[in-house]
Amino acid sequence: MISYKQLPLEAKAAVAAAVVFFSMMVSRSYLAEKLDLRMRRWLLRLQMALFANALMLIGSLHVWRSTVTTFSRSSAASSFCFMPWKVAVFMFLALAHSSFFTLLFLVAEEPYFFSLAAYTCLGAYIILIFFLFTLGSVEQAYKFLAGRGGKAGTGNKNRTAMKPVLAVMLTVVLTVIGLLNASQPPTVNSVEVPVHKLPSAMNNLKVVLLSDIHLGPTVGKTKLAMIVRMVKALKPDITVIVGDLTDSEAEIIQPAVEPLGELDSPLGTYFVTGNHEYYTSDVSNWFELLKSFNIQPLHNENVKIVSPKSNEDWFCLAGVDDIEADVLRYSGHGMDLKKALRGCTSEHAIVLLAHQPVAAKWALQERPDINLILSGHTHGGQMFPLNAGAYFLNPFFAGLYKVGQNTFVYVSSGTMYFGIPMRLGSRAEITEIILRA
Repeated sequence: MISYKQLPLEAKAAVAAAVVFFSMMVSRSYLAEKLDLRMRRWLLRLQMALFANALMLIGSLHVWRSTVTTFSRSSAASSFCFMPWKVAVFMFLALAHSSFFTLLFLVAEEPYFFSLAAYTCLGAYIILIFFLFTLGSVEQAYKFLAGRGGKAGTGNKNRTAMKPVLAVMLTVVLTVIGLLNASQPPTVNSVEVPVHKLPSAMNNLKVVLLSDIHLGPTVGKTKLAMIVRMVKALKPDITVIVGDLTDSEAEIIQPAVEPLGELDSPLGTYFVTGNHEYYTSDVSNWFELLKSFNIQPLHNENVKIVSPKSNEDWFCLAGVDDIEADVLRYSGHGMDLKKALRGCTSEHAIVLLAHQPVAAKWALQERPDINLILSGHTHGGQMFPLNAGAYFLNPFFAGLYKVGQNTFVYVSSGTMYFGIPMRLGSRAEITEIILRA
């Protein structure tokens, strides 16, 4: 029987990842009620960082072998550039691995340069792994089809050397494009949605939708202030924030949140939690902070949005907690649609705020009379090659969907980004939704 010491490094990393994952499950199941919030917060984040790093170590070993070890056996190893290249690859991998720990130590009003560099390297790391794997698969397929799988000539050696060079070049190009794309202000998408049983007096009501701002290591006060200015310029009747506003505790990042106090929609500004609010383990403090800015959290509850023209014309705006609260066993929280829609009947239009598209699907299965659901979470995939995973894991991916006869679901691609300051194949958005009677 093979001992742990005899396992290859990749296998050891996989075992370490499995151990950390098991500890996460144990923590969620048995320690959730025994630890105070602050300890749970640190334990959860530390476990997630360790789990991610253990998984990344498998990829990092492959990157090192492909971009360094491969050339150490050739004439390139004796060149002047080889040692700086080894240092550059090592620093690149070290920064990528350190990105997950910035949530623990480097969050402030504005992002630290180290955090931006670390998360940029993480994004490039994901792209590089994809291309190394893809080009390696193409190379193996070529060998198989050519019937030369066992031959190792000069041509094979040249192709093996070209694979990492091409992967690095593609990674650099796409990283620059992704950074430039994410640095642009969010685009404003204007969408008209017919809402069944919306009073005619509320025709053309304007709702501005924000989602997935992710205040934290790479998004700070400056970007939030820009978003608020853009929202105010649209002059919405209602502003809604459908989760993942933050990745940090309220006390630490409070100065960065201050621009939200400038939102002044006449019919109110409303908020529902996303999964990342529960990762902070600080939801109660966030609720209090948002209330101080005149933003009302909808914690499995609803409000009547009354027409300025007539008190008899109104619709029901409801919000549910994110489904991750149930997974994390977050006390007093969890998606409760019955509670959220208490008093909302099919006699009036119903608009629901639910962070995850999966929650939107569940809500419609239970209450098909909901007329409009506003969600986020997917980021439109945020960046290549993660787009495909986000597309297949969510019942609604991005944009407007019609479900049944009188129901629509709109999924925002996100107003900023999570961690990695890059977007490839998606664009950050602020959504202007015009409700049509």
